[in-house]
Amino acid sequence: MVEFGTRSVRAPEIYGDFWFNSEPLPLGALRGQIILIDFWDYSSVNCLRTIPYVKEWYHRYHGYGLVVIGIHAPQFPFGQQPGNIQRAIERFGIQYPVVMDNQQLIWGRFRNRYLPAKYLIDKDGFIRHVFVGEGNYITLEHSLQSLLIETGCFEPLPLPMEPLRDTDRPDALCYRATPELQTGYVHGCLGNSEGYAPESTVEYIDQHQYIEGRFYLEGKWRSSRTAVEMRGENREKGHIIFPYTAAEVHCVLQPGSIKSIVEIFQDELPLDELNRGSDVTVEPDLSSIIRVDEPRSYCIVKNKEFGPHRLRIETTSSGLMIHSISFISAVIPELIQDN
Repeated sequence: MVEFGTRSVRAPEIYGDFWFNSEPLPLGALRGQIILIDFWDYSSVNCLRTIPYVKEWYHRYHGYGLVVIGIHAPQFPFGQQPGNIQRAIERFGIQYPVVMDNQQLIWGRFRNRYLPAKYLIDKDGFIRHVFVGEGNYITLEHSLQSLLIETGCFEPLPLPMEPLRDTDRPDALCYRATPELQTGYVHGCLGNSEGYAPESTVEYIDQHQYIEGRFYLEGKWRSSRTAVEMRGENREKGHIIFPYTAAEVHCVLQPGSIKSIVEIFQDELPLDELNRGSDVTVEPDLSSIIRVDEPRSYCIVKNKEFGPHRLRIETTSSGLMIHSISFISAVIPELIQDN
């Protein structure tokens, strides 16, 4: 958290590409109200894990004068399409205004550097608090309440909401999970000896030697700035494989011209009802698959415990794009404090 004790940094105006749930909202017309700015991306699992808190704060404090504005700052090209954002807003039940920031103009005016990031603006238009990443939810809500009191709100305010997950608790001590893997050639996480051939197709060979923090390809794949794309023909198989240490795995997938299908193997076994992610279906033949019907983040694995594994995502769907792979930690059980 960054706190501006003195009112020295005034929030810049918001000029965006496209607004949802509202007409454009000039901040200058909102003087006297508290504003929560939330920079997010609908394909980022870290952003999505904060959305339930933002929705609840909007529900709790909108009647007290809180204005919430979501700034959608896309990481990937598909996030610049209004139809994709509209479906995400409906899927998550977001009722507050959201503005698209495809050219990162708002991002730059706020000098923001992170996703997710939340800015609390006081009644006079000054930025008072900045919260980066996940966590600090109780602190943020206390800060929000303090700014509401500064507006002259002396009605009883709700108690801060309870953490939704053990990892959200202020005293939570978590394992160190594998860092996010970006697949595009700009970020260079490919482990194959063939390396990247930007904007070109390469036939990769899996050498079966893996280092955590890298991903490995088998088959014909094309690399772009933000993704690798399966380019096999006549139902040729390809896969991406990587070792990881975490409790959960989420992957940003984009289908080809038609719905794409991927099959998931963890430690060379299909997933089952005990470790499958919410977007995985276990078929009657016990195979575990994901039907990729739109570009978004898919929950692939939810292990019961934190630990090391190797995951393989296999497909014959030409045109399937894999943008990034994210890993979620867990609380260290021995360090959970009983209060």
